[in-house]
Amino acid sequence: MSFLLFLRENARWLAAGALLSFLSSFGQTFFISIFAGEIRAEFGLSHGQWGAIYSIGTGASAALMLWAGGLADRFRVMVLGPAVVVLLALACTAMALNPSALLLPFVIFALRFTGQGMASHVSLVAMARWFVATRGRALAVATLGFQAGEATMPLSFVALKRLFDWHSLWLFAAVFVLATIPVLVWLLKEERTPQAMAEINSSPGMGGRHWTRAEALRHPLVWTLLPGLAGFSAFNTAFWFQQVHFAAVKGWEHLSLVALFPLGTGAFILSTAAFGWALDRFGSPRLMPLYLLPVAAGFTFLGLAPSVPVAGLGIVLIGVAGGGQATLPSACWAEFYGTRNIGSIKAAVASALVLGSALGPGISGFLIDAGIAMPTQLLGYAVWFIAASALMVRPIARARAELGATAQVDVVGT
Repeated sequence: MSFLLFLRENARWLAAGALLSFLSSFGQTFFISIFAGEIRAEFGLSHGQWGAIYSIGTGASAALMLWAGGLADRFRVMVLGPAVVVLLALACTAMALNPSALLLPFVIFALRFTGQGMASHVSLVAMARWFVATRGRALAVATLGFQAGEATMPLSFVALKRLFDWHSLWLFAAVFVLATIPVLVWLLKEERTPQAMAEINSSPGMGGRHWTRAEALRHPLVWTLLPGLAGFSAFNTAFWFQQVHFAAVKGWEHLSLVALFPLGTGAFILSTAAFGWALDRFGSPRLMPLYLLPVAAGFTFLGLAPSVPVAGLGIVLIGVAGGGQATLPSACWAEFYGTRNIGSIKAAVASALVLGSALGPGISGFLIDAGIAMPTQLLGYAVWFIAASALMVRPIARARAELGATAQVDVVGT
């Protein structure tokens, strides 16, 4: 099937996935961190205190994801998706109207759980379940929503802060989120249920069966992949979260740094398409140990960058790795463990990733307060990614052997 034909025949479902991933932007660190300076000033918070609040709220979100993520196995996207979007709009409203620092952890929890957690989870689970032979392409298209948000929101909202009070911008975000609900409902009124049910039965994992979440978590592969996956979430989040501090340490205007982000998004888009094509052709096992290497190089460039243009190269490399992070893990769990319980399995992993994104700001804020600036931290993060990539190689090779003939299901399936 040609890519254009694939898009035409599946436009409704792909658009729903992309819209959900775009809406998750309002709960992503790259959006919330735009207002870090205003939030810290209003509530009198240090870098460490703000990072701790962010970590507490995000950590609570990770804990709830262990249960809530499994709802994707019980409810159709046409029900769960709009419900999550309504809650996300309420969370944006809460940020706009919050009067107290004591309530801030609860507001962060609501934003992270509904945005970063459930909106992105529902989108990716739907793609992994609805598509088999074209799973890589489906995930690549759906993640365009993440990329669109990352490309447009930081630059536009940083510029809008010069014209509007930051509370008003959060109210605008709430109204915008609510306005998308009719569109999402229309896109999902003909959910891809018949194909989904057929694919659940035809896409088993290792041993030719569908693994439960408990079985998957007892398998060593999950635990050897988590340092890389959670590390990407933690350290990438830390960089986004501390972007104002990073720019200040480098002596650059914040807007100059933010202006680089579309470069990363462009790399993200191209990389996602490339990983999606490679995923359908080669499967995720061959690609997983490689995709973190660009982010290691990117953080090295950022840490050592003497100027904004050099930092731009680092942003591009992070975008390249982001394409792998957006597509490979969801396909990996489906390939190795089957699709019947993919929502519950992915929820457990997503919880670990959300926990990583909780630890990143807290750790980076503590280190900044201790005198270790963000550029220095980035060099340490780069070493972590190299080690995590090496850790993946042998366990994935063993799992591929265990997968055996069923490893090709995602490539030749219907």
